[in-house]
Amino acid sequence: MVSWIISRLVVLIFGTLYPAYYSYKAVKSKDIKEYVKWMMYWIIFALFTTAETFTDIFLCWFPFYYELKIAFVAWLLSPYTKGSSLLYRKFVHPTLSSKEKEIDDCLVQAKDRSYDALVHFGKRGLNVAATAAVMAASKGQGALSERLRSFSMQDLTTIRGDGAPAPAGPPPPGAGRASSKHGQPKMSRSASESAGSSGTA
Repeated sequence: MVSWIISRLVVLIFGTLYPAYYSYKAVKSKDIKEYVKWMMYWIIFALFTTAETFTDIFLCWFPFYYELKIAFVAWLLSPYTKGSSLLYRKFVHPTLSSKEKEIDDCLVQAKDRSYDALVHFGKRGLNVAATAAVMAASKGQGALSERLRSFSMQDLTTIRGDGAPAPAGPPPPGAGRASSKHGQPKMSRSASESAGSSGTA
């Protein structure tokens, strides 16, 4: 655990920050020699970081693995060994020069395929989003119309039945006829009584 922490600090400080500062100075001073030197270092360091991603998983159990990483970074940076320049000139530059055309063709094909795939998936995403929006709008419109219909036909009927008096409708048939029949004997009886009282007087 301690070796891992020390190796990470060494790679971060001496393998990344220190070369970054001197790369800045090389760009600022426009020194071609220093510029080429640090460009070679960054190419080697990029390959080292890529390899480190896998070796940290599969070779971390190896004895003195982290100590060897610290020694390798120091060897790359040392002005006496010039490890980054040596690796670049002996291995990286000849390999990349011989495979440069194939690498460029692969990069162009990957770029075209990624662009086509991006356009294809973008169109599909827009179609799915438009379909979902239309379905959501139609469902929302149906729910709103059902809500308005229930409110206008059911809720208003309930409110009218609870608070307002029922409207007066026409009397049922036969009601006036029955009241006239019941009222006619009372009127004839009162007329006969008044006639009798006038005869006695």
